[in-house]
Amino acid sequence: MILDENNLIIKEFKEAEAILHGHFVLSSGLHSDTYIQCAKIFENPSRAMKVCALLADKIKKELNSSIDLILSPAIGGIIVGYEIGRQLGIKTMFCERVNGKFELRRGFKIKKGEKILLIEDVITTGKSSLEAVKCVEGEGGKVIAEASLIKRNSETKLPFPVIPLIELNIKNYSEEELPSELKQLPITKPGSREYLTK
Repeated sequence: MILDENNLIIKEFKEAEAILHGHFVLSSGLHSDTYIQCAKIFENPSRAMKVCALLADKIKKELNSSIDLILSPAIGGIIVGYEIGRQLGIKTMFCERVNGKFELRRGFKIKKGEKILLIEDVITTGKSSLEAVKCVEGEGGKVIAEASLIKRNSETKLPFPVIPLIELNIKNYSEEELPSELKQLPITKPGSREYLTK
């Protein structure tokens, strides 16, 4: 059954042309031959609703704690966060970068002690997740888990439970580790966070 569900999810992503192949620099600065463009899923509202319903069901089954609110890091997590919030009937907001740090804006407030479910579209290294945690903790809230449509790598560990709709094992490379076939392809930087070389 899990294999059938995974195949269904992959089929939805392929039909949406959301799985791209080439040479990509991810928001993390890592390189990859595969990029998951979740925005393509959300071009079709019925597809978005269907995929998010699968994730909402998984959250209900796997999360053993009540949630006070859902928080999504902008920009990739906003739509999935709101759709999951709608399906689960949970208040939803997003944090956005101001001078490189996540902040709550637009009148959003987290009450002290509130239990937060982070929601992202794709988790690669977990860096933006940990940055969002700082935002939550700065407001007095507590992240109890994170959910995402895609977790790119099973080796990514975070200090709370992670509930991905599907976990893939897509290889990521540092600049020094690039295989020769990837070096020969032109680079695309499709992410929403600007990557600055040091």
